[in-house]
Amino acid sequence: MANHFESYHLTRIASLTILLTLILSISSFSNANAQNRAGVWITTTDSSFLLKKIEAVQIHSTTQVPDNAIVIDTERRCQEMDGVGAALTWSSAFVLKNNLSAPARTILLKELFTPEGIGINYLRLTIGSSDFSNGNHSYSESPDSSLSNFSLDMDEEEVIPVLKEILKINPSIKIMSSPWSPPAWMKTSGSMVGGSLKRDCYKVYADYLIKYVKSMAKLNITIDAITVQNEPEYGTATYPCMFMTAQEQKEFIRDYLGPQMKQEGVNFKIILFDHNCDSPQYPISIMDDPEAKRYVDGSGFHLYKGEISALCTVHSAHPDKNIYFTEQSGGGWAPGFGENIEWFAGNLIIGATRCWSKNVLFWNLALNEHDGPTNNGCKDCWGVVQVSSEGKIKRNAEYYALGHFGKFVQAGAFRIATAQDKVLNTAFINPDGSKVVIAMNQEKIAQNLTIACNGKSFTYNLASGALATFYWK
Repeated sequence: MANHFESYHLTRIASLTILLTLILSISSFSNANAQNRAGVWITTTDSSFLLKKIEAVQIHSTTQVPDNAIVIDTERRCQEMDGVGAALTWSSAFVLKNNLSAPARTILLKELFTPEGIGINYLRLTIGSSDFSNGNHSYSESPDSSLSNFSLDMDEEEVIPVLKEILKINPSIKIMSSPWSPPAWMKTSGSMVGGSLKRDCYKVYADYLIKYVKSMAKLNITIDAITVQNEPEYGTATYPCMFMTAQEQKEFIRDYLGPQMKQEGVNFKIILFDHNCDSPQYPISIMDDPEAKRYVDGSGFHLYKGEISALCTVHSAHPDKNIYFTEQSGGGWAPGFGENIEWFAGNLIIGATRCWSKNVLFWNLALNEHDGPTNNGCKDCWGVVQVSSEGKIKRNAEYYALGHFGKFVQAGAFRIATAQDKVLNTAFINPDGSKVVIAMNQEKIAQNLTIACNGKSFTYNLASGALATFYWK
């Protein structure tokens, strides 16, 4: 009986093995066929489609393409991409940690930080307090040139725990950190609000920034880059801020931060400016100094003023240095979903990347239903998501704009050049060879869009006001 039982099960296992082989063969055949089709995801300005996957389109071999086709050449590679994301401010961390249960928070963070959701893979942190913090605090609250009183305590309750949860979900996420103000005792105003960095505090402030990076490393948090000063041309806010001229920033980097970073063997990228697109000469003037330039990785921008083309201007002046888009917030001043998705996609996801930006970062990752908590700052800024005090989640236009990139463009992808501007577009090739085109139709009528690549093409009728991502291998 035992032998019969064993024989029966061996036969059954063999049958199941054959069946599994057939299933895998069919699956491989299906995947091979899928390579002849391009996946399509759509968001429309009327919200009828929200990052919705629709029927894939057939890819054909072709020798001729229309004059208005988006033609991409995978050999013409531009900047390597770091990714997209937002800022994990104290307020964002507070909302995520206190307005959601642990299981609900995990679900949302997986949605935000994996490609199964919207694929965020870049975060910005604040070094000390910002306009979305719990008061005005630094990591060294009283004069101490040795920084023996340096402490990350202000981040230990909200920011660091949430950040560690995110890193468990996406351990390869890149982090940029930005200071809104040095400690008050280092400033001419004697306050974290206003003033400038005292000349005799340049060295200790460089030590302070380096100590921050080292302290985070001890917590297994790697800071990939820092900007030297958030919005250095805006020093009249009622929240932590500081004036820092281009000359001051140049001297600080050239004579203090850069040399001290190298001397101590601390490795992080130094990013200039971190302010609006109306002042491209600010970072250009710093990089015009060869000694300062050697310590600089690139320049960061916001678009509350100016034109996104300023990024191209800076790239043209110093093409060997990187470009980053470091902050933009939507808010109650422009409440319409349609105008927001069109603006974010056209100017940032497409516009910034076509002007050589390695990333696109929005401002707050999450805020509550009252657009806060705030610290004497913006009263109607919106987060990528809203998480109410009851735990209800609202996904804003920023969420969908990020998703059209983050879900498909992998870290380490390269932007590839495209030729066609009637429909705004940008294209990428991933490390695994898959291709991505993001297109936004800002015309009043639908556009018959042909995308051609390496002897193959496909056509899609893109509705007016539609944002599309096309993905194929």
